[in-house]
Amino acid sequence: MAAVTALRSSCRAAGRLVCIHRVRSCSSIRFIKSKYVCVFDKSALKFSHQQRLFRTSAVSCGQIVQFKLSDIGEGITEVTVKEWYVKEGDSVSQFDSICEVQSDKASVTITSRYDGIIRKLHYSIDDIAFVGKPLVDIEIDASKGVASEEDVVETPPMSHEEHTHQEIKGHKTLATPAVRRLAMENNIKLSEVVGTGKDNRILKEDILNYLAKQTGAILPPSPKAEIVPPQRRAEAVPAAPKDKAHKIPVPVSRPIAFAGKDKTEPVTGFQKAMVKTMSAALKIPHFGYSDEIDLTQLVQLREELKPAAEMRGVKLSFMPFFIKAASLGLLQYPILNASLDENCQNVTYKASHNIGVAMDTEQGLIVPNVKNVQVCSVFDIAVELNRLQSLGSAGQLGTSDLTGGTFTLSNIGTIGGTYAKPVILPPEVAIGALGKIQVLPRFNSKGEVVKAQIMNVSWSADHRIIDGATMARFSNLWKSYLENPASMLLDLK
Repeated sequence: MAAVTALRSSCRAAGRLVCIHRVRSCSSIRFIKSKYVCVFDKSALKFSHQQRLFRTSAVSCGQIVQFKLSDIGEGITEVTVKEWYVKEGDSVSQFDSICEVQSDKASVTITSRYDGIIRKLHYSIDDIAFVGKPLVDIEIDASKGVASEEDVVETPPMSHEEHTHQEIKGHKTLATPAVRRLAMENNIKLSEVVGTGKDNRILKEDILNYLAKQTGAILPPSPKAEIVPPQRRAEAVPAAPKDKAHKIPVPVSRPIAFAGKDKTEPVTGFQKAMVKTMSAALKIPHFGYSDEIDLTQLVQLREELKPAAEMRGVKLSFMPFFIKAASLGLLQYPILNASLDENCQNVTYKASHNIGVAMDTEQGLIVPNVKNVQVCSVFDIAVELNRLQSLGSAGQLGTSDLTGGTFTLSNIGTIGGTYAKPVILPPEVAIGALGKIQVLPRFNSKGEVVKAQIMNVSWSADHRIIDGATMARFSNLWKSYLENPASMLLDLK
C-alpha cells in the first residue's frame, strides 16, 4: 500500500511537470489533459481525467474596422448610395474607390482609408446613408497596427477643394472624380501618370494618352491642341440647308400602367434640395421685368464662329454670349451680383461673377455655375459649359460646381416657351429666364418689314434691395450687347 501511495505521488508530480511544459511550449488556445494515466486503481484513473490545465496565446486574425461616412461639408447629414465599386470579399487599398453617393447638392466618390478586405456593405443601392454611421466593414491586418479609436471610427471632414486631392505614396495627385473613375476602370495608378493641367492636375487626356502608350493605340488629338485659324468665308463649307418648316411636337408615348393604389416615395437627392431652396425663396419679395431681344446679328456671328470652335473641339451655343453679356452688365450694376444677409442688415457685393446655368437632367433641376466669368473669354465660357453639361448628364457634378453662384440664367427656350416667372435662388438677388428664339416679322429703321430672330427674356429680382429702374437699365445694357455683338469688344478684357 505504501508503494502504491508513493507511485501515485510521483505520477501526480510528473503530470504537473508535463502540463507546465506544455503550457510554455504550445501557442494555440484549447484545453489539454495531463500526459500521464495511472492504471493502478480507479482513484488514480479518476484523478487523471480531472487534471486539466488552460493555456493561451495570441491568435493571428484580422481586425474588423467600421468605416464610417465622413462629413462631406455644406451641412449635409444624409446621402443616397448610387453605386458600389466593391462587393463583400473584395480586397481594397488606400484611396481605392468604394462607392458613389448622391447628396442634395452633388455626387461624391468615397475612397478607402485602409488596406484590407471588404466584409460587409451596410447599405444597398438607393438606400439612405447617414453621416457618422458605418458604411462598410473592412478587415485589416492586425499585425500592421490600427490607428486610434477616434481615427478608426470617423474620417476627418474634407473641404470642397480636398475632394479632388489625394496623396499617393508621398505626393499629392490632383484629379476630378470622373478622371479617377476612368483610371480605376483601366487599372491605372494615378501616381504613374504625368498631369498636364494646372498645378500638375491629371486630365482625362492624360489618362487616355497614358493608356495609348501602354496599349499602342492611336488616339485622336486632344481638343486643346494647337489653335487653328478659322477658314475664310470663301473656303468655308456651306452649311446644309435647314428645314425651316414648323414642326408639330409629337407627344412621347408611354405604356399606360394602372397600379391600382397610390404610391408614396421619399423626397431625396436634388428634389430635396429644391424643396429647401424654394422654401427659402418664398421669403423673398420678387418683382418681374420682361423684354424682347433681336438676336439677328448674334445668330449670324455664331454661325461664322461655330466652325472655328468645332475645330478646337468645343460646341458653341448662344449661352456663352448670354453669360458674357450678363457679366459685362454686372460690372456696371454690381447690386445684381450681391447677397443680403438673413437679418437684412448688410449687403455683400461679390467680387467674382459665378454665373449659374439651370440644367434639366434625369436627376432633376441642377444649377452649376461658371466661375469668374469676368475674366473669361466667350470661348473659355463655352469650354466650361461643355464640361458642366457632360458631368451634369452623367450625374457627376462636384460640390464646387454647384455652389458659390452669384447670378443665374435659365434657358427655358431649349424646352419651349417664351416668357416665364423665374424664382430667385437664395442667397442670390436676381435671375433671368431666356425664351426660345423665334423668327418673327419686325420693322427696320426704314420702316420695312424684315425677318428677325426674336428672343424674350424674363427677369426676377429681390425687391428689398433692387428697384425696377435698376433692373430695367441692366436689361437694356445686356440687350444692347446681344443685339450688337461687336459692341462687346469695347468692354472685353
